[in-house]
Amino acid sequence: MIQVLIIEDEKRVAQLTQKGLIQLGYKVDVAYDGDEGLIKFNEGNIDLVICDIMLPTINGLEVSKRIRQNDKLTPILMLTALGTTDDKLEGFDSGADDYMVKPFDLRELDARIKVLLRRKLEQNDTNKQTNSYQDLTLNDDEKIAIRDGVKIKLSPKEYQLLHYMVANAERVLSRTEIAEKVWETYFDTGTNFIDVYVSYLRNKVDKPFATKLIHTRPGLGFILTSQP
Repeated sequence: MIQVLIIEDEKRVAQLTQKGLIQLGYKVDVAYDGDEGLIKFNEGNIDLVICDIMLPTINGLEVSKRIRQNDKLTPILMLTALGTTDDKLEGFDSGADDYMVKPFDLRELDARIKVLLRRKLEQNDTNKQTNSYQDLTLNDDEKIAIRDGVKIKLSPKEYQLLHYMVANAERVLSRTEIAEKVWETYFDTGTNFIDVYVSYLRNKVDKPFATKLIHTRPGLGFILTSQP
């Protein structure tokens, strides 16, 4: 049985979500503040975390960061009333895998959970693979990028995006494809998330080096290639 941990200080929301997920066949535990959430996460074999951002004691972003210090794979879904682009970017950068804005539909939450759990299984299958292109190497076990011997620190989403680009080097990737493959089908393509993250990668992976690898193809998308 899949073990879900809900970290939510609004007791009615937490209890209704717990009840609904139990009816769908999940095993569900609830914590009402950040400290309690981290304790329960560390004590149990949690398969997925649903975490609010605005929490007592420790906010959800910090909870996510602390989980990610030792656990790179357990999916974290942010469930919050905050819905601006900056809020979502901050959530992804803290280590969250997905983002839902309250109020939400239980059926959509169930669908998101299934997608995240499937992704976790896929990541487990390739956990120790090393991928490379030119002088750029990605290590899926340590979740680090190395270029020309220099270690490059990336956020979880930056790493996922770069991983996909390396796996599909020398091929133009449309924004729609990136949205579906990196952010799954629930990604809001009406925002500029993809362009923002490509810019992040350029600053870290390209800017310090003579050869640029990440290029834009106007009207088409982006490509990882050593050829301009």
